[in-house]
Amino acid sequence: MVSPQQHHDHVYDLKLLSVGPGHVTGSDVVHDLTGLDLAMKLHYLKAVYLFSSHAAEGLTIMNMKEPMFCWCNDYFMTCGRIKRSEPSGRPYIKCNDCGIRVVEGVCDKTLDEWIEMEDGSRWNLLVYHRVIGPELSFSPLVYLQVTWFKCGGISLGISWAHLLGDAFSVSDFVNNWGRCMATLKANGSPTVAPRSQTTVPKPQPLSAKQVNHVGDLWVIANNCKMETFSFNLTTQHLSNLIWRSIAKFREGFEPQVVTVCRKDPNHDNNILGNTQVIRSIKADFSVVESDLNKLASLIAGDQNQGRDERNMIEASVEKDNGLTDYIIYGSNLTFVNLVNAGLYEMELKGKKPRFAYYSIQGVGDEGAVLVLPGPPPQGSTVIMAADEAIW
Repeated sequence: MVSPQQHHDHVYDLKLLSVGPGHVTGSDVVHDLTGLDLAMKLHYLKAVYLFSSHAAEGLTIMNMKEPMFCWCNDYFMTCGRIKRSEPSGRPYIKCNDCGIRVVEGVCDKTLDEWIEMEDGSRWNLLVYHRVIGPELSFSPLVYLQVTWFKCGGISLGISWAHLLGDAFSVSDFVNNWGRCMATLKANGSPTVAPRSQTTVPKPQPLSAKQVNHVGDLWVIANNCKMETFSFNLTTQHLSNLIWRSIAKFREGFEPQVVTVCRKDPNHDNNILGNTQVIRSIKADFSVVESDLNKLASLIAGDQNQGRDERNMIEASVEKDNGLTDYIIYGSNLTFVNLVNAGLYEMELKGKKPRFAYYSIQGVGDEGAVLVLPGPPPQGSTVIMAADEAIW
C-alpha cells in the first residue's frame, strides 16, 4: 500500500505495512504506564542510522522482516495500542499485537550526498512520524522506516513514543534488532522499569511543566516555531558556549534553571522504560557574566550536581492519576547527554553505522540540546526556537 501523504522529492515511493510478534501475546495482557512514562507522553524520539552499501548488500525488506517477528516477541508492548481505564480515564497500553508500522522508501541521493546536505530538516524525511491520537486505539507507538539510497546504502529511521522509554531504551531496542537479524533469535526478553512507590514529596519538580490538557491528540502547542539543527562541538564547548550564548541572546531573560538528562549509572539494558536521570540545575549567578568554568562544572559535573527529580515528577503526575499533561524537554532549557547511549553498537552484517542521529519531537519553547557520540568529532543536536537559530 502506498501512503497517500505528500513527500519531499528526495524520498519517495513509500510503502507501509505492519509487523507484530510472531507468537500471540495473550488476550488480557496490558502494560501499565508509570507517572514518569505519562509525563513523557507528549514527547517523541526520532533516531536515524545510516549504513554503507557493504552493510546493506543483499538485504531486502522481506529478509529484514523475518527477524522482526522474533524481535517483537520480546518487545510486545511496543506493538500495542493506547487505551483508557474505566472509569478513571488513565492511559495504559493494551498489548493486542497490532504491531509496529514498517515503512519502505527510496532516496534519489547517495549516502555521501545526504550527509553533506546542509538542510537540518532532511532527517525528518528518513523517519515516518505520526503523533498519538486523536483515535488512541489506532495509533502505532513505533514507526520503522527503511530507506534505500542510490548508492546501495540504507537508512533505518525510528519514530518512538517516549512513553515507552527514553533514548537509552530506543538504543537498546534497535541494537537488539541488529542481534536478531544476525542470529534470528532475540537476546533475552526485556522487562519494564519498576513502578515508583514513593510518597508525594513537598518540593515541586523544576524540570516538569504542566501544560493545557491535550485530550486524545498527544501533541504540544508551542508559542513559537521550533527548528532542529546540528553542529560539532566538544563537551567543553557545549557547556561554555551554548548555555552562555542562549543567555546572551535572551537578554534580560537568561535561563537560570536548566534540566540535564543523562543515563542512570544503574541502567540495565534489559529494562524498557523512562529510567534516565532528570536533574534540575540552578545557577545562582549571572550566566552571561559568569566564569566559564562554573557553567562547565554545573552541566558536566558529577552525578550529585543538582537534584534528581524523577520521584517528584512521578508523584506530581500520580496526584491526578495520570490525567494531567506535562512536558519535560523544553520546560527549561534542557541538555540530554546521549554519549553513553550505545548509538554505534547497532550492526548490519557485522558493520556499524556510518552515522547515527537522534532528535526529539515535541520540545517546549525553552529548547533542548542533545549531545550525541561520534563518529568523531562529537556532535550536538540543538532544538531551539526558530528566531534563536542565528546564534
